[in-house]
Parts: sequence; C-alpha cells; structure tokens
Amino acid sequence: MTEQDTTPVVQRVDARHRYEIAVADQRAGLTAYRDRDDRRVFFHTEIDDAYAGRGLAGVLVEYALNDVRASGMRIVPVCPYVAKFLKKHEEFADIADPVTPEIMDWLEGQLKR
Repeated sequence: MTEQDTTPVVQRVDARHRYEIAVADQRAGLTAYRDRDDRRVFFHTEIDDAYAGRGLAGVLVEYALNDVRASGMRIVPVCPYVAKFLKKHEEFADIADPVTPEIMDWLEGQLKR
C-alpha cells in the first residue's frame, strides 16, 4: 500500500448530514450534524475500531469545523468529542455557540424524524 492510499480523505455528505473520513477508500468514521438556521449542530462522532488510535477523529473534526467556517456558519458542539476538540483548539472559539436546552429539544425532534 502506498502512502497516498493511507492518507485520510474527508468529505461532507449532505444527503446523510455528516462528514465521513476514509482510509484506502474504506470509510473509517463520521461526524454527524443537523443544520438549524446558520448553525451546524454536531451531535455524534465515531471512528471504527479498526482505525482507532490514528488521530482520525481529530482530522475529521478539524476538516468539518474548517468547512463550517468557510460556509459562514457557526458550530454547536452537542457531541462530546467536538466539545473536547473545541477546548483544545481555541482558533474555533469565534464560531462556537453554547449548547442550550432549546437546541437539545430541537435536535431531539430532528432525530426522531
């Protein structure tokens, strides 16, 4: 396998409301979101066990947050991993909004659909 084959590739998959990360053309993980007005609400991030320990979650979330910034949107970190990432990466603080009960109620309604 060449180095290019093992370089992680991240893409936004709007139809599935998530960003996916792949290694050697195999999906290795995802971070899921729902959009509410100008806010992208991240609620779940996972990396397949076969790819654990490679730093892929950080690569995935950093890509996603940069994409949100480029689109002019804001971030709401319901997902514990995204919230933890934001604490370590203050360069995204200017586009992060707090998780509120209103957001949680709205998200619950979105996920029941």
